[in-house]
Amino acid sequence: MSWLPADPDAVSALVPTGLRPHPDRRVFLGQCVVDDESQTSGLGAYDLTYLGASLDGVDAPGGAIPGGWWTHYITSTERVLGYVRMRGFPAYPGSTTIDVRAGTLVAETEMDGVPVVRIRCRVGETGHVIASGQSRYFTRWDGQLLSSIYPYLVEPVSPFEVESIEFLEPEHPTYALRPANPLTIVAGYYSPRVAFAYPGGPTVHPGDAGLPDEQAGGALAAAAARRPTRVVSRPVSR
Repeated sequence: MSWLPADPDAVSALVPTGLRPHPDRRVFLGQCVVDDESQTSGLGAYDLTYLGASLDGVDAPGGAIPGGWWTHYITSTERVLGYVRMRGFPAYPGSTTIDVRAGTLVAETEMDGVPVVRIRCRVGETGHVIASGQSRYFTRWDGQLLSSIYPYLVEPVSPFEVESIEFLEPEHPTYALRPANPLTIVAGYYSPRVAFAYPGGPTVHPGDAGLPDEQAGGALAAAAARRPTRVVSRPVSR
């Protein structure tokens, strides 16, 4: 899903030189649980949460979805951490759970055993609609910006409504990406069954890769220090 942020300037500060934040400074998030090793090609069972800033002028193929700059990629296994770090992902160890009961979905992400993001949604049943497309995400590796395309297939549920998004740790760098209050959702879905693929090879994007990795960590911490809200609810359609 994606939303409008509480602190647009903090989101802009996370985007490196060579890329432009989306005009409305929207933030995106994805949470996924892979239940069984038979569902992957060599990565085993794992879970993940990724967060970042949507971009301007570098849409995914088709032009419907803005490209994204990853700020956090949180995953549960050393195998996946090693794989994505070699491709420039800002990867951190952590865990994600997705629990659906009586039409309520709660998705929670932990880092170092501490919950940092919790999302609550009302969800319906999977219908007969299959959505497909491609996403475009950027990473930084060896001083260069890399662009990669990720194809996907999803079977979204209907209805789907986000009730709340909570960023639970004001001192944590992820807090810079918290949503505005009232909550304004730009787009979102939940799908019990998803297929996606990591790209075979990234493309070098022209331009400066911006802050070195050690400076980027400082920028994340500084952006997180600005914290006007904690728990956000009352969705507003957009």
